[in-house]
Amino acid sequence: MEEQSKKHEDQTPREIAAELDKYIIGQDAAKKAVAVALRNRWRRLQVREDLRDEILPKNIVMIGATGVGKTEIARRMARLVNAPFAKVEASKFTEVGYVGRDVESIVRDLVEVSINMVRQEQTKRLQAQAEVQMEERLLDLLIPSTNPREDDEEESSNPTKEKFRKKLQEGKLDDRSVELDVSERGGGPFVEFMPLSINDNLDMNLRDMLSNMLPKRSKRRKVKIKDARNILIQEEINKLIDMEEVSRTAIARVEQTGIVFLDEIDKIAARKSAQGPDVSREGVQRDLLPIVEGSTVNTKHGPVQTDHILFIAAGAFHVAKPSDLIPELQGRFPIRVELKSLTKEDFVRILTEPKNALIVQYTELLATEGVKLKFTDTAIEEIAKIACEVNEQAENIGARRLHTIMEQLLEEVSFEAPEIQGQTVTITPEYIQNRLSELLKDQDLTRYIL
Repeated sequence: MEEQSKKHEDQTPREIAAELDKYIIGQDAAKKAVAVALRNRWRRLQVREDLRDEILPKNIVMIGATGVGKTEIARRMARLVNAPFAKVEASKFTEVGYVGRDVESIVRDLVEVSINMVRQEQTKRLQAQAEVQMEERLLDLLIPSTNPREDDEEESSNPTKEKFRKKLQEGKLDDRSVELDVSERGGGPFVEFMPLSINDNLDMNLRDMLSNMLPKRSKRRKVKIKDARNILIQEEINKLIDMEEVSRTAIARVEQTGIVFLDEIDKIAARKSAQGPDVSREGVQRDLLPIVEGSTVNTKHGPVQTDHILFIAAGAFHVAKPSDLIPELQGRFPIRVELKSLTKEDFVRILTEPKNALIVQYTELLATEGVKLKFTDTAIEEIAKIACEVNEQAENIGARRLHTIMEQLLEEVSFEAPEIQGQTVTITPEYIQNRLSELLKDQDLTRYIL
């Protein structure tokens, strides 16, 4: 946990917001809110222990139309601090007693994400050690020992072995084949083809339990050395990794730095006139409440306390309002941020400024085919203008509109790219009008641009 707190300490709220600016245009209020929430986590870890557990995270509700950056802000902030992050859609959950996902699966998903993160870190740390052991195993397969009592010093001074070691390191033996015993997942077809149960989490836990109970099987395979390297390194890493330590570390990270992004929270807001299937919406909110306010959830890796997990809820709230949520749940999301609709100027900046800007993406993609793509400033303005117009006339899907327009605009160039290598294609307002004029004339734009 010390490493996590150091990352928080290195980044002030202003620096966190500046990092988010590299990928997300505008929405300064939302960036400020998440930057403060992250900094508060570090602050909590610095206070005295008797007070530390009393300081709860201030959960956030983001209100804004689709495509304005809600999900991207949450995802980027999680990457920024290397925190376990799970994005879930509130509308996928059902009240206890109904068929569907139960809300506790949110925490189980978050734990699995954290387990994978810690395991990857351990893999990087143990890679060099695993490669040394892999090399020894390959040498043993290539030149089996004739005298099993021979000690380690004699083996290391074996000139034949050293000669093979040098060839192996230089890659000269990569095409030679060796026979390996490759372990298979325990349980075989019985476990792999188990029918899916109603509760997906119960089903996965049952599969894991049966896999661990049934004996592991191995199969003799003949593989080339270049493929054997990967198989043996993975086996050696699995031997070196302490899964109990991984589980402990992963659960500690979830409890202290986990972030859950609850999308479409407005879809479970019960409206006053709700009837029929809508009656279960309030039930989902009541099921969510204990997890958000703090409870213990049992997972296959151990119990997880949710008191200090940061929850960020988001929704368009076109029909329902935040006040339609049950009062108890509203009280657990004290910070509310409204995200603004994107303007033409925002679209111009989205196309050009972020590190992963759309124009950069398409330019680099076509450069792989030897085609140079250039956009004039007026062309970028024209694309932004068209995106605004289509969002006004059809559904407003925010920045996602740029993806559909750019794809339609560059479809012909992308198709012909292998045949026009070495050429430069300049995108001008005239080119844009020629490519998109037929679509823009059609009143039913939704038939073409979804």
